[in-house]
Order: sequence, then structure tokens, then C-alpha cells
Amino acid sequence: MKLRVVVSNLTNPYYNVAVENWLVAQPNDDSVTLYLWKNHRTVVIGQNQNPYSECDVERLIADGGYVMRRTTGGGAVYHDDGNLNFSFVASPELYDQAKHFEVICLALKHFGIDAELSGRNDLTTGGRKFSGNAFSKGRNHWLHHGTLLIRGNVDDLSRYLRVKPSKLHKHGVASVQSRVVNLAELEPSLTSDNIVPHLFSAFQTVYGDTCERIDFEQIVKHPETEELINKYSSEEWLYGRWRNFTAQKSHHFDWGEVELLIKVDEKNKTITDVSIATDSLDVELAEKVRCLLINASTTEAPKTDDKILNDILSLIY
Repeated sequence: MKLRVVVSNLTNPYYNVAVENWLVAQPNDDSVTLYLWKNHRTVVIGQNQNPYSECDVERLIADGGYVMRRTTGGGAVYHDDGNLNFSFVASPELYDQAKHFEVICLALKHFGIDAELSGRNDLTTGGRKFSGNAFSKGRNHWLHHGTLLIRGNVDDLSRYLRVKPSKLHKHGVASVQSRVVNLAELEPSLTSDNIVPHLFSAFQTVYGDTCERIDFEQIVKHPETEELINKYSSEEWLYGRWRNFTAQKSHHFDWGEVELLIKVDEKNKTITDVSIATDSLDVELAEKVRCLLINASTTEAPKTDDKILNDILSLIY
């Protein structure tokens, strides 16, 4: 087993996500890599989310911010320079989410903060969320990434994110601020910089080995990384399929939020195009819906035994 650490020296989200995906795409070499990075004023949305529903795109861009679409599922989060993001990139046989969470919790114990996993993908302390996490499986490596809210601007979080009332109702709270906590509120000495050596130490302790430092700039210069930067910053990746739809349906189910955007051929009574925005962790869900609905009749629902797909069909039929 090889342990590696990579630390970004840039706050441009498109460079950071490109490096992450370059790491995921590398040949399997029985390794676990801890990658640490920061983004400047960025709303990060899940692979299958509608940017216009999740954030105030125009305001964010006007303020010098970024929209970034990641390659994993889950919901929208806000990044700024006061937060620290982490990625665990591991060979499938070494991938262990329990160990990843243990690394984060062990590093925070140095600052006297007790953390625990809540629900499917959140880290909390005292019942308040400070980290959202998402996961995906690549051909050569599997990915687990998340954000540590340390000294984030919570006012900006509310300014840019559009949190649906159904989510707030589900959690029994009145505002997005009450659902999250900056870790520096609990321990003022904690910063997004001074936690880094403790994350390295915890990484080595949990895995029982020493880690090798990999140069971030060398990865950025790789031709494959440059292609990924162009992809993840492109209009098509960020916004393209969420424009020019003629009908919209949305609902909150027990398994997650769903928003459907559909195009209909009124003459032939068929669905010609569909996009699904969801915070489901199943990144294949959108394609399942497309396969089910493209060219389907608008008057008779397609047949399926899948509960989640039937829930989605209930929005149309």
C-alpha cells in the first residue's frame, strides 16, 4: 500500500476539480491519496443538479464567484477561502469510508472537537453540520470527498445558495444558518491552514504508514489535467442541459429532492427531452430516468418496478 498527500496552492475550483479527477483516473497502484484544496467563493453542485435552482447564479458570478459541477451526487454546498476541502482517492480494494471519516475526526480531536457521522453523508458536532460528503466509483480508483466548514462566510452561504423550504421543514429549522456551524466558533485557534499537519498525522496514524508528498503543480501541468480544466469550466458542463425546457415539476421524497425539466412534442404527445435535478447519491439515476422517459407517451406512464423511478413518474402522470 502507498500513502500519498497532495495539497493545492490554487483557489480556482476548475483546477482543483481537474486535479482530483486526474488522480481518480490514474492506473490502480494500490494507493490511498489524501488531497486537500480550497475554492474561492464557489457554489459546488452535484452532478445531477440544476444550477439555477440551487444558487443565485447571476449574483454569484457578478461577485467574482464560481459555479462548479462535481462528478459525484448529493446536494449543493458553498466553498470559500475559510473552508478546507478534502478528497480520499483510493484503489477499490483499499477504499474504506470508515477510515476516511476516522482521519477527519482524529484530526479535529487535537482541537478538542468531537465529531460524528450523521445520516448518509454529513459530519456533525453538537448536532450541527460542518461537513457534507459525496462518493463515486471510478474505473481505477474510488473517490470520497467533502468540505470542512472552518471559517466560512455564513452570510455569503445564505446569499448564494437557494435552500428549498421542504429541506428546512424536514430538519425542523427556520434558516440555513441554524443547520451549520463554523468549527472556529467552537475552537478559535482552528484555521484551514493549521489543521493540515494534523490531517497528515491522522492519515498516517489511521493507516499505520508514512505518506509521500506529491507536487500539485506537476499534476496541473499534465496535458490530461489541462483537458479536464477545460471540460469542468465549460458552459456545456455547467449549464448546457438546464436551458430551454418547457415544463418543470419538483417534489421532496423520503429519499431526496427531485426536479424534472421536460420538453414535449404536443403534436405526437411524446416526451422529447428530459433532465432530472436531484441530490440523490445515485449518479446513475438521471440516466435511468432519461432512458425511461425519452420518446415516452405523455398520456401513459412507462412500466417499472423501481420505487424511486415510480416516485419520479408520479410527478408527470
